[in-house]
Amino acid sequence: MNYSELAERLKPSELGMLLALADMPDVYNFSSGYPAEELFPLEEMEQVDREILRREGKLAVQYGSSQGYLPLREKIAARMKARFQADCKAEDILITSGSQQGLSLLGQLFLNKDDVVLVESPTYLGAINAFQINGPRFVEVSTDDKGIIPEKLDAVLQTTDRVKLMYVIPDFQNPAGVTWSLERRKAFMEIVNRHDIPVLEDDPYGELRYSGEPLPSLKALDTKGRIVFLGSFSKVLMPGLRVGWIAANPEILARVNLLRQSVDLQSSSFAQRQVAYYMDMFDLDAHVDQIRVLYRKRRDILCKAVKQYFPEGVTATYPDGGIFVWVTLPEGMDAKAISRRALEQKVAYVPGEAFYPNGGNGNHMRLNFSTMREDRIEAGIRLLGQILKDAL
Repeated sequence: MNYSELAERLKPSELGMLLALADMPDVYNFSSGYPAEELFPLEEMEQVDREILRREGKLAVQYGSSQGYLPLREKIAARMKARFQADCKAEDILITSGSQQGLSLLGQLFLNKDDVVLVESPTYLGAINAFQINGPRFVEVSTDDKGIIPEKLDAVLQTTDRVKLMYVIPDFQNPAGVTWSLERRKAFMEIVNRHDIPVLEDDPYGELRYSGEPLPSLKALDTKGRIVFLGSFSKVLMPGLRVGWIAANPEILARVNLLRQSVDLQSSSFAQRQVAYYMDMFDLDAHVDQIRVLYRKRRDILCKAVKQYFPEGVTATYPDGGIFVWVTLPEGMDAKAISRRALEQKVAYVPGEAFYPNGGNGNHMRLNFSTMREDRIEAGIRLLGQILKDAL
């Protein structure tokens, strides 16, 4: 069978294999990026569904605008101002089937084969997968505990040809859990404005802050239309609804809209209404507050257990928000090899090498704390600590 060059570039995704672990019984699952199911507002959503059908009937399940359901776009625009400090109007918003679709569409929009996409080092595995099908080259930009290092970015931009795009996660980064400081955000914007490159700002976790003060999004600091913001309701409401959005300048949004019409025409008419009606009928901010209380507790339990049970020489981040902790093992330890032994004892995590598009850095792992009960978090970390000690 003769397949296209694009199809030949597709490889099995570690992300897909890791998500499958979430359904395995009795696994201490630190690998997923799932939200806590016990907080899904199912009873409220039953009321929402009845109200949608009562008010709109067949219209709610008919085709709709490819840009998205207008009342939802209006609510998102207001939320962009309230939560992300970015001035947006409904016409600046396009609804996507999860932010992953947004990544895929934007990769198609900006990237040709052998173009360069700049990413943080490490970066989100799902973004690597989304961009990879376009055949770009990935150039990694160094980061530290305050985020991307401006001097390193400037040096890369001055010495690298065919840079078409940059992808970043300034708040509670996946996988490292790092949050960019305000100074880094301002320095970053000064650099990208000087070099005239579009930036994808991915922010699925920005509302999940447990400590520290909220910071303006890059979109809020954007004065030249460089920033394309991707948001999602997956982590603050229900991921199965698959409702995300892109906020961008009109020229970019119009081109993305044309692309999406060739992909799926539109996101689910009903799911978009579910989100919009939920925001009308219930208090989404209060729901997010509940999530923050639970996740803060689980973060603290995991981080305390890591300090208590992991061997000397292992370090871990203490994130201000989000759902991930990044662990660094001593040089020479192979987190991927250890993960196979851990799975035999029903402990799952994500080896860090998957988050580096050019490979290497095998002495890292990503741990998730959002999905498991508190007692299982501590028991799983205790077991993983013993596995790491045995591997030394």
